[in-house]
Amino acid sequence: MPLLDPALWQDGPTLTAGTAPVVEPATGRTLATVTLAGPADVAEAAVRAEAAQREWAGAAYTERAAVLRRAGDLFAVHAAELRDWLVRESGAVPGKAEFELRVAAQECYEAAALASRPAGQVLAGEAPRLSWTRRVPAGVVGVIAPFNAPLILSIRSVAPALALGNSVLLKPDRRTAVCGGLALAAVFAAAGLPAGLLHVLPGGAGTGSAVVSDPRVRVVSFTGATATGRQVAELAGRHLKRAHLELGGNSAYLVLADADVEAAVNQAAWGSFFHQGQICMTAGRHLVHASLYDEYVERLAAKAESLAVGDPYTEQVHLGPVIDRGQLDRIHGLVEASAERGAKLMAGGTHRDLFYRPTVLAGVVDDTPAYAEEVFGPVAPVRSFVTEDEAVALAAAGPYGLSLGILTADTARGLELADRIPTGIVHVNDQTVNDEAVAPFGGVGASGTGARFGGEANLDAFTELRWTTARRTPAAYPF
Repeated sequence: MPLLDPALWQDGPTLTAGTAPVVEPATGRTLATVTLAGPADVAEAAVRAEAAQREWAGAAYTERAAVLRRAGDLFAVHAAELRDWLVRESGAVPGKAEFELRVAAQECYEAAALASRPAGQVLAGEAPRLSWTRRVPAGVVGVIAPFNAPLILSIRSVAPALALGNSVLLKPDRRTAVCGGLALAAVFAAAGLPAGLLHVLPGGAGTGSAVVSDPRVRVVSFTGATATGRQVAELAGRHLKRAHLELGGNSAYLVLADADVEAAVNQAAWGSFFHQGQICMTAGRHLVHASLYDEYVERLAAKAESLAVGDPYTEQVHLGPVIDRGQLDRIHGLVEASAERGAKLMAGGTHRDLFYRPTVLAGVVDDTPAYAEEVFGPVAPVRSFVTEDEAVALAAAGPYGLSLGILTADTARGLELADRIPTGIVHVNDQTVNDEAVAPFGGVGASGTGARFGGEANLDAFTELRWTTARRTPAAYPF
């Protein structure tokens, strides 16, 4: 029996902001119709979530953990169905969709383990009393997730928040409302999650603002563009609530003089072209030692030309479509502007419908648009350096600090260089795009508020630390 039934999403009984088509980027076909949520729907969902959360927080940790484990199992049971939705709705190639499903299951298993983690510690004190800390659920958690890895970037907050005793309002991107939202609702319902704890609210900016500003929502988990993240942070701050922000990036990939060029190019192609470059960790600035530069550019351009681009649902391809026309126009505009300012187009720079060819730009400088800005498309700008100090300065320049890749025969030297570059994530002898459920994830600067997702970071993200004391007899005071 299918887990997802598109007929159930039409004219939803609790959402009132109209409907929207679920569009397949590769073909333009409408796959289904979803009901949208408006601010009034957010307020109603928050009331229900707050009421359901009280009982859920008081449930035995074994009960919460069991639901999360069953949810993890269901991602495997329904993998074929969910994979097809990821491929068709988000434009992912099958391998990327399968990776999302594996990570989603692992996020649930890791979250299940959080439910039984020590809840606090006993503190030393001067007074004759017992003093201790205890982690308590934050309450209602708002999760706002993007389109590019819709399942992972929703589940990584939803699962730990639920496991730790919270309820959740989830606003997926409207373009991936099924695999980033409704699929999670179906999985958790089948896993036995009590009603009222997870509300999926597809909608636009007004819906997101309502989630952030609702007084019942105490913590906001946002993944998306830096400009939008700033707005979320400002709105959350106005309401004195925590906002955990994982934002954009323009990550540097350093190829040192002793690196193996073939290995470097293999990694670079993955780091820049995986999922059409629509990954926050994408290698957006290739910094290559001058002695390797010409060979590196030539090989990377040849690799780009060899990659197949097409419909990932009907063809065997390396790259699928970008998400929509707006994204395509932004990518192509940055490439054209870069060429006009002197960058040399070594490969790509063309498209058919939403299928953009993997692109290599050489001779970029500080103000080359595709080098200075986050492209969020399959574009690899390449720049040379001479000294390691120059490489560090180039990698550290700019507002972002999400991920860093360094390729070198001397691992210790790579680690030393990494310590001089502000970033949330470092990979020595690997490219910039990596993710694991057990690892803390986040960036610094314009890339966000640090590692607030994954591993033990989830404990801090989705609980409050409460100090409690107890005395045998009432305390006496001087007046």
